[in-house]
Amino acid sequence: MSKMSIYVVILLALGAMGFAAYVRLAPSDPAQWHVDPVAADDPGPGGIRYVPTAEGGPVPVYEVPPEELIVAFDAFAMGQPRVTRLAGSTAEGRITYIARTKWWGFPDYITVEALALGPDRSTLAILSRLRFGGSDLGVNRARIDAWLEAFDPLR
Repeated sequence: MSKMSIYVVILLALGAMGFAAYVRLAPSDPAQWHVDPVAADDPGPGGIRYVPTAEGGPVPVYEVPPEELIVAFDAFAMGQPRVTRLAGSTAEGRITYIARTKWWGFPDYITVEALALGPDRSTLAILSRLRFGGSDLGVNRARIDAWLEAFDPLR
């Protein structure tokens, strides 16, 4: 291998390490990511937005008040691998999480809000989107669908 080839390999390796560090360490601005999932625009191919409609919605209706639902969901989400809380609280009724991919640590931002449907009934509005790139190959949808299938607020 020539000296020039070695330099190119070293530069490429340093570039990859720099990009990996940036992906993991870049600050996340809560003002940009902690938004109302009902009022937010559709995130496009790099995300998913589940909100209730007059006909129902993609998220189940739970037989608990919204205050209990968000507490249960927060405990569930914080128990998932590589998930941290960026902004919001159970008292606010809206929380934004950062879920990172296993190897590169790419962040996805997931905002969840509990919505009242009656005194002891509620549902969730969920907005999940990526930060880097234009498509996540369905990762956000798969994650949220798996979470909703596994989540039980009465546990």
